[in-house]
Amino acid sequence: MSDVQPPDPGARAAGLTHLDAHGRARMVDVSPKPPTARRAVAEALLHLDPGVREELLQGRLPKGEALAVARVAGILAAKDTARLVPLCHPLPLGHVAIDFAPVGETLVRITSEASTVAPTGVEMEAMVAASVAALVLYDMVKGRCREASIREVRLLAKSGGRSGDWRRADAGGTA
Repeated sequence: MSDVQPPDPGARAAGLTHLDAHGRARMVDVSPKPPTARRAVAEALLHLDPGVREELLQGRLPKGEALAVARVAGILAAKDTARLVPLCHPLPLGHVAIDFAPVGETLVRITSEASTVAPTGVEMEAMVAASVAALVLYDMVKGRCREASIREVRLLAKSGGRSGDWRRADAGGTA
């Protein structure tokens, strides 16, 4: 099978920087960019039965302290983002934090924050951290709550870099 593809002029015009002039995936060269302080905040929402959510938040699940396990897993996942997401750059993370908060009667909000001083942003690291923390919690409650689901993973805010600061309009006070 040939790797030769016709150029896709629309891809570059649409701002898809991870595609070359021929429409092939590529890692963006960030080496000419100066390192700047960057921060990103992401969240995932985990839906649970109210009773199971209470057990989770109180640390009473049969599998143990799920929040601590999910927190460590999210931090480790942020560190491994470049291995998990093929076109991401490895970053020297200065900080990763994972927090959990109840929302309504059935949701747990998993918030992640990542920061670095680098030539590219940490949005993917924050989103991977929130995603993996949510997956770990799902794994630890699935035997008690068959209706458990991860509802949403999204970026809430970012700062630093050429594009500057951005905040999701409906992020509330969490970013």
